[in-house]
Amino acid sequence: MEQFYKDPHTPVRMREGLFGAYVDVFAAQFSAEGYARASSRYALQVVADLGHWLSERGIVVPQLTTKHLELYPDCRSSHRHRRSGDSAILRRLFALLVEQGIVAQEPERERTPAERSAQEFRCYLEQERGLAPATVVTYLEFTTRLLVHCFADGEPRLEDLRAADVVGFVQREAARLHCPKRAKLVTTAVRAFLQYARYRGLITIDLRSSVPTVASWSMASLPKGLSSDEVECLLSHCERETALGRRNWAILLLLARLGLRAGEVVALLFEDLDWEAGEISIRASGTRTDRLPIPQDVGAALAEYLHHSRPACSSRRVFIRMRAPHRGFLSSAAIGTIVRRALDHAGLNPAHKGAHLLRHSVATRMLRQGASLTEIGEILRHRNPQTTMIYAKVDRDLLRPLALPWPGCAQ
Repeated sequence: MEQFYKDPHTPVRMREGLFGAYVDVFAAQFSAEGYARASSRYALQVVADLGHWLSERGIVVPQLTTKHLELYPDCRSSHRHRRSGDSAILRRLFALLVEQGIVAQEPERERTPAERSAQEFRCYLEQERGLAPATVVTYLEFTTRLLVHCFADGEPRLEDLRAADVVGFVQREAARLHCPKRAKLVTTAVRAFLQYARYRGLITIDLRSSVPTVASWSMASLPKGLSSDEVECLLSHCERETALGRRNWAILLLLARLGLRAGEVVALLFEDLDWEAGEISIRASGTRTDRLPIPQDVGAALAEYLHHSRPACSSRRVFIRMRAPHRGFLSSAAIGTIVRRALDHAGLNPAHKGAHLLRHSVATRMLRQGASLTEIGEILRHRNPQTTMIYAKVDRDLLRPLALPWPGCAQ
């Protein structure tokens, strides 16, 4: 803790407070995650002020509860300037004390019957189906809504579930979402839950066939990708003189050369990089792992970032936040933000600006260079060949001779 203060007496005073036995561990956490000295000092002051407040009320550390943490910020604002991050600091302190066994973990809020049923479904999806975490979260969201819709907050009596209940729920959700793709997720989640319920013997009738089909025509549009020149323009405008720029450069190359999904970039670990074999392991949905060769420029960008730009931290993620706390990205949305900013910097304005844009660009470039749809599917790691078929429509010059003449010679 001494590294945060010029006055050597300040850490001594901190250790004499109510939380004195824990401030060194607390300070070490902030230091390990790369917080600036000023931020760390402020957090320690918040903890010290909380200790004074508790002492005035005769409350000792083992008696601390989350209720005290909820009350204290308003009391603090009467004599100290309050910041938006104060509550997060207090929650972090409470988590440390729980981890140290000083205060008891407060019991979780009792789940509703619908939530308990959904939690059992979660275990099935994770342990027996091996679905990706993001997929599990989506399935649980719609499953919980289905149970609440059909049984309110009462005990879910799945044996009473009827086809009309399922149809009514899907129709209501489809009207609420206003998006065919999102509505299709509803039907997929409901079918998965009904399959699970039949598997567990919770229902005796197979209701999956009663789930309505959402109108969504496959391959009705062209995949939106950048041309090869636009991809190179995007990469050439990437700023590489700073640590942040070198990190983003490595991410953009992974997307543009290998067609990785944003979530796959976020989940990348040190163990996934096999430098001797020159391969990268991609953790796909469930337990599946694919291996791809690392192109020379991608390997060079990764090595430059890891050796010279990645902040030291305990995380095993390859790509982490450059600002404290130094940890992996919370979600794939961060990768989409990096792509959008790079497109703006390069002066490119495609209709779609997410990370998937570069995945489409890889496929269309391969097709125009003579690759087969099978080869494209292998690179993009499509499980279903039908997913790759949409790229058959990309090369319009090759498709134009196949078009039949319009009746009446109209143009």
